[in-house]
Amino acid sequence: MNHWLTHHPAPRREDPSDHLTGHPSELPAGPQSEQHDQWNLRARGETPTQRLDRNYSEILQEVRVAQTGVQLLLAFLLALAFTPRFGALTDFERSLYVASLILGAAATALLIAPAPFHRLLFQRRLKEQLVRACALFVQFGLALLMLSLSASMLLILDVVLGTGPAAWITAGTLAWFCLWWYAVPLWSRARHGREPGSAGRPQPGLPGDVDPRVHPELRQDVRDMGADRPWRQE
Repeated sequence: MNHWLTHHPAPRREDPSDHLTGHPSELPAGPQSEQHDQWNLRARGETPTQRLDRNYSEILQEVRVAQTGVQLLLAFLLALAFTPRFGALTDFERSLYVASLILGAAATALLIAPAPFHRLLFQRRLKEQLVRACALFVQFGLALLMLSLSASMLLILDVVLGTGPAAWITAGTLAWFCLWWYAVPLWSRARHGREPGSAGRPQPGLPGDVDPRVHPELRQDVRDMGADRPWRQE
């Protein structure tokens, strides 16, 4: 029996990492999330769970930047109602105030939403759903923040300059926000940013590129995952 086992070893289990040593353009076709996982494993040395952890950390950094602005705006709007000049506002200016206050409160709710969302999904192995939901929270929260800032600008400029000049300046301010928050990033993504799963993929040799070789320990982790070991996700 031992002699037969020596000459007839058990078939080797296929190693998922064997398919990840080539250039990202050589990755097999498949769902975009799978292609992202394969490219990140090759280029960054990340497992899918590690990529989700990094994505969530990056979202939290974005939220910290945005929360500073929305907190200052909301504090200003809440204090404005208790100033002596507030009683002299016209109906139009009061409507602007209410609109900017509601938009600011809605933006605050969305930008804080990743924290309670994470707490309720903690240790449920739903990190991918958490990342997708938080990304939407931030996108819509920033849009509401931009509208709240514009309404506040229109309110203040209407009191200082009048409705006509206030409308033109506010329109220019809103266009300025749209330029740097949406137009420029979308233009940059269309011109330079190519996702790992698309036809045009990052080329090797760029500054900051990491060694494309997969670390042996990471290979062992991927091999274990291929052996039907369940992932541990929050």
